[in-house]
Amino acid sequence: MPDTSRHLYALSIGSNRPLSARLTPPRLLAEAVRRIGALGDVLALSPTIETPPLGPSRRRFANAALLVASALPPPAMLAALQGIEAGLGRRRFQRWGARRLDIDIILWSGGHWRSRDLLIPHPTFAQRDFVLRPLSAIAPDWKCPPSGQSVRHLHALLRKASYHRATRG
Repeated sequence: MPDTSRHLYALSIGSNRPLSARLTPPRLLAEAVRRIGALGDVLALSPTIETPPLGPSRRRFANAALLVASALPPPAMLAALQGIEAGLGRRRFQRWGARRLDIDIILWSGGHWRSRDLLIPHPTFAQRDFVLRPLSAIAPDWKCPPSGQSVRHLHALLRKASYHRATRG
């Protein structure tokens, strides 16, 4: 008997490298959201924000978050999302380098998932403003395993820590 249950996913999407003059990073995000819609129902989409890069890239990122309800289990969702990334020009060259599109599964309604290829919750999402800021706009009350803290609370903690680092000295 096939699994007909629906899963809720919180996804983070980002781009800092255009595919063409027409497909700039914000437009790549919009196209990615359109394609993700074929995998299930896009229930919420955050505003797109511009953020500084992590690592060696010098280009600023366009970032957003979305909530998707889908019948796909996590491994199938990951494969589908990687297909969307590849279809929109993603090439995996340098860790944290410039990229046309990055789609990460941050959270899912099943709590934890651990396999060789996929960890949910995303291992570093709670330290990333470019993930928490858009996610808190659409899912502020989502409780994150294992801490049980809400996305809103995690974002507040991150902002507080960033403020303290910036004012030390």
